Amino acid sequence: MSAPHVVVVGGGLAGLSAAVACADGGARVTLLESRPRLGGATWSFRRNGLSFDNGQHVYMRCCTAYRRFLERIGSSSLAPMQDRLEIPVLRPSSRGTPTLSWIRRGRLPAPLHLGASLLGYRHLGVADRARLGRAVLALRALRLTDPALDAETFGSFLSRHGQSEDAVAALWDVITLPTVNLRSDEASLALAAKVFRTGLLSDAGAADLGWARVPLSRLHADAAAEALRRAGAHVRTGAKVAALRTGPGPSGATSAVTGVVVDGHHLEADAVVLAVPHEAAAGLLPAGGSVDPAALPGLGRSPIVDVHVVYDRRVLPYEVAAAVGSPVQFAFDTTRSSGLDPADGQVVAVSVSGADSEHGERPEALVERYTSALATLFPAARGAKVVDAVVSREHAATFRGRPGTQRLRPRPDVGVPGLHLAGAWTDTGWPATMEGAVRSGVAAAADVMRSVGRERAVSCPGALHEHAEEVVA
Repeated sequence: MSAPHVVVVGGGLAGLSAAVACADGGARVTLLESRPRLGGATWSFRRNGLSFDNGQHVYMRCCTAYRRFLERIGSSSLAPMQDRLEIPVLRPSSRGTPTLSWIRRGRLPAPLHLGASLLGYRHLGVADRARLGRAVLALRALRLTDPALDAETFGSFLSRHGQSEDAVAALWDVITLPTVNLRSDEASLALAAKVFRTGLLSDAGAADLGWARVPLSRLHADAAAEALRRAGAHVRTGAKVAALRTGPGPSGATSAVTGVVVDGHHLEADAVVLAVPHEAAAGLLPAGGSVDPAALPGLGRSPIVDVHVVYDRRVLPYEVAAAVGSPVQFAFDTTRSSGLDPADGQVVAVSVSGADSEHGERPEALVERYTSALATLFPAARGAKVVDAVVSREHAATFRGRPGTQRLRPRPDVGVPGLHLAGAWTDTGWPATMEGAVRSGVAAAADVMRSVGRERAVSCPGALHEHAEEVVA
C-alpha cells in the first residue's frame, strides 16, 4: 500500500502533535501554518537582545500526553519538573513584609498529601481551613462524566459546600485561574472538577509542576519541526488555507474532504486534520457534518496577559511564586530562558489569567501596576532598577470555559469523510491547556489512521481521547 497523504492545517501544539503522530503511523504528512512561525499560542520573541515568551506556560505531572510529546520531539530535558510540588504564596502586608505560606505536598497518599500545608495555610482563617475538607470530599464524590457538572459554575459548587469568598480568592482560585483561565465564579464545574480531581485529589505527585527553561519556540516549534523533518514530513509556514476541497467520498459517501486550497492552489489529501482555533474552524468547516459551524463562536474567548520585567538585580527569591490579595497571580524567574546572565540582573514574568480588564489596557499602565505590585511582594524589588519591561497578550488564549460549553466542543470525527478536528477547544475532557491540545492532536491522528486503513499505533501511546470515569481511591 502506498502511504496515505495527510494534510494538517495549523502549526500549534494540536497540529504539531497530530502531524508527528500521523508521520509515526506511516503517513506522508504536509503541515500548513498561516503564520510565519510554528507553536500556535506558545511562541517567543526577541527584544533588546533577550528572549521573551508570549506567556508563561506550565504543565503538571499528570499531563501525560504533553510529557510524551516532549519526549518524542526530544525536548523534555528543557522543561524539567519539580521533584515535589512546592509553591510559595504571598499576600501583601501593611507592615511591609508580606505574609508567606506554602502549598506543598507531603509524603502521604492523595488527598492527604496536601493536608499539612493546608492546615497551616496562613491566608485562610481557622474556620475556612476547617471547612476545606467538606469541599474536597464533595469533589471526590463527583462523576466527571455527569453532564450536569457543565450546568453549574465552580463558584456555586464551592459556596454550596461551605467555602467563603475569602477561601475561594485565597486558595481555590490560585489553581482555577491558571488552569481554566477563569475565576471560579464563572468557570464550569465540569472543567474545574477535572483539574482538581486529576491534578490534586487522585495521585500525590500529579500536581508537581514543570515549565520551560528555554524559550518556548525552541521547546516546541524548533524541536517539533526537526522531528517532522526527520520523519519525512513537509512543513510550510506562511501558507494560508482558504478552503477545504470536497468531492465524492469512499464507500458511497456523497461528499468528502479531498484536500485544501492553499495560496490559490489545490493540494490533494487522503485526510485533513483541521487544527486551528475554533473561530477559524467555523469559517472552514463544510456543511453537512455533525458540527454546526455557526455554533462554534459560542465557545467565546478568554485572554491572558504577561508582564515581563528586567531588573538590574535579583528580586524574586523563588523560581515560581503565587500571590493573593495582589494584582500579581503568578511570578516566574525567567532569567535563564531569556538569555540574561544572572550576574547582570533578573527577568521576572508575571502571568495574568482571565485578563478581561487587562488585555485592553495601555502597556505603560500595566507595567506601572505590576512593578508596583511586585515591590509590595518582594522587598528587594523596592530598590531595584527596572532596566526594561514588555507586555505580551493573547486576546484569544483559550475558549471561555463557562457552563454550557461542553456541548459545543466536538469530537475529532465530525461526520465528514476525510476530515478530522484537533485543538484544545475540542472535546478532550480537559480545559484548554497544552495537555488538552496534544491529546486532541493524538486523538485526531488515531482517527486518521483508522480512516485510511492504517491501524498502526500512533506516537504518544496512552494519550488518546479519554472519557472513561476516573476511579479515585
